Amino acid sequence: MLTASMSMLLVEAVIGTIALFVWGQTQESPGLPYNAMGIFVLIVMAPLAAAAGAVLSALLTVGVVMPLLVGAGWLSRRLPGREAWWWVPALAAAATALPSLAAAVLGETGLLAGLGGWLAATAALAATTLVARRLLLPDRPQLSGGAMFGRVALYGTLAVVTAGTLAIIGQYFGIGYEPPQLSAERVAGTWSDGKGGTLILTADGKATATRVETFGFDSEVHKCTGTGTWGYDPGAGPWSQEVDVSVDDCSMDTWHVFGNPEHPKLFVYVGDPDSWDLYILQRRG
Repeated sequence: MLTASMSMLLVEAVIGTIALFVWGQTQESPGLPYNAMGIFVLIVMAPLAAAAGAVLSALLTVGVVMPLLVGAGWLSRRLPGREAWWWVPALAAAATALPSLAAAVLGETGLLAGLGGWLAATAALAATTLVARRLLLPDRPQLSGGAMFGRVALYGTLAVVTAGTLAIIGQYFGIGYEPPQLSAERVAGTWSDGKGGTLILTADGKATATRVETFGFDSEVHKCTGTGTWGYDPGAGPWSQEVDVSVDDCSMDTWHVFGNPEHPKLFVYVGDPDSWDLYILQRRG
């Protein structure tokens, strides 16, 4: 049971990671650059992450899956009088309801996202418990832990490959997020950082900055106030759009675009782009 449950949890963790990646690709994002050092660290840490995952899956098996099996078996014998598999997902739904609600409230994800997380957690826990339950049924051919591990590994690999393939297909057909395609006419207007800083870009190419933050190499903040000029470069597509602003006595970086068509945003990197810190202006009006 321990082997089967741990194997299922690890497979589900991989599939869940793929699903989270795809979901993240559909969310509004400035398309931050990959940090080569960060990717290298992830590769180096992969064995440690796998070991930590094995420990966590063992703890979940002992602390959650096995008690769920005991509870489902007890209810089956007391109420229907025979083993009923559907007690497993029922108890799994009850067990994951409160943690899912707490996660949704703390993460401010909204009702729909919270409901989706609860259903996903219920399905993952129920599937793992049902696989472990298979080893306890007296009317089924007995399977050793090694045989069950082999089946989970085989079908789990197929499930992971299928999930990865669907993710790649979805990305190819454009389910991921793209910034809104702007134009010089749409860039012209008033942009605000919500903290008193504004950047006014007029249709004739003039720019007026009022307390707009600029940043040196040491990320030291300077308030820029002055007038100058601006220009819009559509680039080769939505991700390569740039708004160049030149204001007297200010060192202002090139602005990039993200947001959505109704609420476009301009941003610059603060300090090293690999730090992923942004300074954002949002269109007003």
